[in-house]
Amino acid sequence: MGATDAHSEEARRRLGEAQERLLAALVAGGEPPAGFDPVRLGAQARSLVAKRRSVVARLRPDAFEASGADFRADFDAYAASRSAPPPGYRADADDFAAWLAAQGKLKVRRTPLSRWRRRKG
Repeated sequence: MGATDAHSEEARRRLGEAQERLLAALVAGGEPPAGFDPVRLGAQARSLVAKRRSVVARLRPDAFEASGADFRADFDAYAASRSAPPPGYRADADDFAAWLAAQGKLKVRRTPLSRWRRRKG
């Protein structure tokens, strides 16, 4: 490996670390990386949580209804309790519903598979 390859590898490593810090600041409440405006980064982080919240409300109306007037506060507490969102909105919605159930705010109901298939299709 030549000097240029070593320099490129080091640059990739530093970029990867910077991206991890930025992602942590956006979705996990991490400290803003150097060179980023903390106010703007905070606004973007809140916007991402708001987007997740609105999608989860559409995907899991049962969780939205169970949470009632506390939905925003409940979802924000759920989001803050995680180091990162799960991969995908449906997983996020299901994890939020499980979180609500653990809080005693949502009764877990079993939906027959045939009914679920009709709703999905």
